[in-house]
Amino acid sequence: MYHNPALLTESLEALNIKKSGTYVDVTFGGGGHSKDILNRLGKDGMLVAFDRDEDAQANIPKKDDRFLLIPHNYAFIKHYLQYLNKPSVDGILADLGISSWQVDQEDRGFSFRFEDSVLDMRMDKNTSITAADVLNTYSEVKLVKLFSEYGEVKNSKTLAREICRQRQIAPFKLTQEFVLLADKIVPRGDTLKKYLAPIFQALRIEVNKELESLKSFLSNAEKCLSPGGRLAIITYHSLEDRIVKQFFATGNVDGIENKDFFGRSFGPFKIINKKPITPTEEEIFKNPRVRSAKLRIVEKIIS
Repeated sequence: MYHNPALLTESLEALNIKKSGTYVDVTFGGGGHSKDILNRLGKDGMLVAFDRDEDAQANIPKKDDRFLLIPHNYAFIKHYLQYLNKPSVDGILADLGISSWQVDQEDRGFSFRFEDSVLDMRMDKNTSITAADVLNTYSEVKLVKLFSEYGEVKNSKTLAREICRQRQIAPFKLTQEFVLLADKIVPRGDTLKKYLAPIFQALRIEVNKELESLKSFLSNAEKCLSPGGRLAIITYHSLEDRIVKQFFATGNVDGIENKDFFGRSFGPFKIINKKPITPTEEEIFKNPRVRSAKLRIVEKIIS
């Protein structure tokens, strides 16, 4: 199983799918969401998907002319839809974060469970910067900022200092080498696993420029939606959820309100669910990795 799609029923209902509509799944992965979108589309419908991980190409549906996978970063959604002569679509779905497949592949380096894996963490294997490169080349100041902002690591200064000290002895290559260092400086009250989780999150976000890609995607997605079209996004941590929430409220990634002559706020979206939809206890029991998932939905206002 490549990936159990999170909030599957809820996210499909969020798109309000029309049989002849055109939809975009910008995080194709194992194709779980895409498969169900295609099942709801008629013969004249169309689904365009994005995924920069070449492993996802193995999950392309067989012999379905209604489907097209773009093997590139979803940040460039507007560019590719214009190229396909589909500048306006009826719905866009994004399931952010990392797939179960990627986490469970030892050679990808996304998990600290595999001590002999290389510190890689690239979603797109064609990009040049790996997690090892970050650990071995970033300045101490830059590492502190990285772990503080992207992981909210309690002792980010101590961690950065120890990384810089250790790499002078030998550069980081394997997950095990980094885990051994982290084990020596785990804050009181934390387990090693609890300590490593946000550190690996921070490294993954930096390697793949996830927040920058998300902001570019959001800005472009609004321009690609038809009036009345839906944008549904599933987030997994507070950094990306905050960006999505602000964008939905204001229509821009900076979270700056637009106001009319009378001081009334306005934006391009109607918020469908004021509180995010979260997984049921039953779904969490079947797939614990969706525990932190939040689904937010907006509809583009018909002007």
